Amino acid sequence: MSACVRIRHDHTARSSPPSRASGIKRPHSPPPPRRGGRFRIAGADLSASITVFLIAVPMSLGLAVAMDAPLEAGLISAAVGGIVAGLLGGTPLQVSGPSAGLTVVTAELIQIYGWRTTCAITIGAGLLQILLGSLRAARGALAVSPAIVHGTLAGIGVAIALAQLHIVLGGSPLSSAAANALALPEQLGRLSPAAPLIGALTIAVLVVWPRLPGRIGRAVRRLPAALASVAIATAVAAVAAPGIARVDLPSWRSHALPEPPQGPVLALATAVFTVLLVASLESLLAAVAVDKLTAGRAGGRTADSATTAPAIPAAPPVQRSDLDRELRGQGIANVVSGLLGGLPVSGGAVRSSANVRAGATGRAATVLHGVWVLLAAGLLVTALEWIPLAALAALVMVVGFQMVSFAHIRNVHKHREFLVYGATITGVVLFGVLEGVAIGIAVAVAVALHRLARTRITVTDQNGQHLVVVRGQLTFLAVPRLSRALGQLPRGGDAVVELDGFFMDHAAYETIQHWSDAQTAQGGRVVFTGRSGGRIAEPASAAHSCCRPWTPWRNHHCHDQPGRPVDARRAAATWATFPSGDHPTADQEPTGSGRAEAAPGANAAATAGPTGRFDTPGDGAAAPRRTGAHRLASGLSSFQRNTAPLVRDELARLAREGQRPSQLFITCADSRLVTSMITASGPGDLFTVRNVGNLVPPPGAEAGDDSVGAAIEYAVDVLKVESITVCGHSGCGAMQALMSTRPDTPQTSLWRWLRHGLPSLERMRSRNHAWARISGRLPADEVEQLCLTNVVQQLDHLRAHESVARRLAEGALQLHGMYFHVGEAQAYLLAEGASAGSGIDEVFDRVGPGDPNHARPYDITDLSDPTSLSDPGDHAAVSAPTAAADPADPSGSGELERTSA
Repeated sequence: MSACVRIRHDHTARSSPPSRASGIKRPHSPPPPRRGGRFRIAGADLSASITVFLIAVPMSLGLAVAMDAPLEAGLISAAVGGIVAGLLGGTPLQVSGPSAGLTVVTAELIQIYGWRTTCAITIGAGLLQILLGSLRAARGALAVSPAIVHGTLAGIGVAIALAQLHIVLGGSPLSSAAANALALPEQLGRLSPAAPLIGALTIAVLVVWPRLPGRIGRAVRRLPAALASVAIATAVAAVAAPGIARVDLPSWRSHALPEPPQGPVLALATAVFTVLLVASLESLLAAVAVDKLTAGRAGGRTADSATTAPAIPAAPPVQRSDLDRELRGQGIANVVSGLLGGLPVSGGAVRSSANVRAGATGRAATVLHGVWVLLAAGLLVTALEWIPLAALAALVMVVGFQMVSFAHIRNVHKHREFLVYGATITGVVLFGVLEGVAIGIAVAVAVALHRLARTRITVTDQNGQHLVVVRGQLTFLAVPRLSRALGQLPRGGDAVVELDGFFMDHAAYETIQHWSDAQTAQGGRVVFTGRSGGRIAEPASAAHSCCRPWTPWRNHHCHDQPGRPVDARRAAATWATFPSGDHPTADQEPTGSGRAEAAPGANAAATAGPTGRFDTPGDGAAAPRRTGAHRLASGLSSFQRNTAPLVRDELARLAREGQRPSQLFITCADSRLVTSMITASGPGDLFTVRNVGNLVPPPGAEAGDDSVGAAIEYAVDVLKVESITVCGHSGCGAMQALMSTRPDTPQTSLWRWLRHGLPSLERMRSRNHAWARISGRLPADEVEQLCLTNVVQQLDHLRAHESVARRLAEGALQLHGMYFHVGEAQAYLLAEGASAGSGIDEVFDRVGPGDPNHARPYDITDLSDPTSLSDPGDHAAVSAPTAAADPADPSGSGELERTSA
């Protein structure tokens, strides 16, 4: 595995580290102290708590019905999960409550041991969670194969859906999923219409509610779909089916509390372990998912704002999950819930995702949701008793179906783990949760052993030289076949052994080594290669593990790391500058002719630093940080050493013949846009104009903005370009600044330039123009909508230039609109009619790999595939007075040109 990691050169962060009061937790550091020790409640937390409360109440009642537990137990566990786990857990935005994953397990425990013993089992599982959290075992729990975890949850979801289907059909569920499936024909034979119709209505509202169109739809969608479906079903049942079975909340005075467990010790220990396993895995997986949701929310607001425009205030940072603390918090919540006669508690993905999307900023939202549930349990008993059981069963049935995620199925199939996933689901449905997990683990081990032992060995004769191809891992199990294949080769002959695997044990190594020594001693020549053809005996350069051909600039900071050996830095830079498909091997170095030749003595340099010892970051004092000037000098030196010899002939030809670009490319000055990469172009291909916001001032605009017009006139009239492209991008800071403008905005140079973007803002808000959109999906937000509309508006400004209008009328010029999503590395092209000004729909179509229709106007292979990079180099660039300079940057994208929001 590579020791190289991506390094983010953020000089602001390095020069001014975050304060302890900022709420940002450093790795392996204690949590920041609470300011003032007070529990702060923000307005966003209050509104988010109400949203989650409206989801939690019907969900808690539905899960209690599914478990055949006292209905008030569902409300108790929701309140305890919100208040106790919210205060003590390690994931501030995670909402805990009754566990959907434990539905089947808890229902079986209640049937076998009764309700009071089940509460005692919940307490025991909570105590073990506290113990494991104190022993810092939470990360180890995530080491279970994802195929087993998701297969377990999917199997539980299938069992939940089968059980609740009986209630929806007006009957009662049986003891197991298999029994429920076999009893379905009989249940359908004695069907009563009231319950199925109410259940169908609930499911229909759940499906349709998030998709209601129009302004009214946007308004009503603020009400959670779960609450809306149950409320509508309750209202319809009150009028159309007054005799339907409803929620029956008994008096709190008759609520049953736990008792000492009664039953076989081994069976009780197994039950405690099962509750512990499922509740812990569900909580920890939900915590990891909440971290991703929180990071995505923050990234959507701030990650794309590091451009040349002022930033928009973002949500306060939220600490990443402390999984050990989360496990302890869940354990305490389970102990309290069990003592109060509640259901087992775990983190819930549905409630937690709703909390994050509702804008929660801290624990207050989770805790307040628990308070609201507690108040509802005491004050809304009469209202809750109007809810039909069929509506709650339909709600939980949909939750069960959602636990079978098609995204997870695709993922495990992609990683060839579907057999493990399917075996786990089958085991859970047929035998139970613990048995299903055991079956999944057994199958996973068997699959791993099969892959380890499966080795294919082929021998072919290629003009007197034998090629031995070994596919798979080389263990002692493959030694007999390997020895037999190698023994068939003529003694003293030449052979190439291609090893396509990542593991070789001692027995296989000795077998190959002894055969190689014997062949060499008899005058033969043996070469060992990997699948790519590189010699395995050559030094393992970091170029292979860091700077891959398909991401030539991905780790362009490799040569800046003080811990990287000299030759490794050179190799990384060399890989980054070779044309696609023509990369050197680990011990090759570019020469003046552009060919790679072997560099003798590379072995020593590849393992030691310039001082003759290993030069690692942790060895001695930290290396001094490089300043911008040093980085510039280092980049230029890297260019002269590695890239210049490869492109010197081509640049000399261009110097003699002059530039003849075929395109004028107008794009933003954002440092993340590498035009040569996304257009797969080389020296002399693009005449580039970069400015803040990719703006094209219309003719006759204010003086001082003539540089863009001059570049357009020069490109069209002198260079005779064949096309002009206006390229916008996601997260454009200029568009964000336009969205946040106010009448009292200071009249700075930046604002005077951005005024040329006001027509785009007016076009987006006007009802006379159709909104620009992306094919296959709607724009993510108003900022992306403005980025798309701005491209269309700037094309209109282009047509107003006299030289452009003249060439368009002659049919000698084409205009193109382009949008590049930075985070997805995906290019989109404006439809031809809209680019020409004659289309009604302003649609940006996705450019797929190998799409000839999209590739033709640019005379390139693929706008979205970095493997189609042609000759390396820079383009001719014209910068407007408002544009940031775009010097040649051999270090990679954004290294020299980094503007702060």
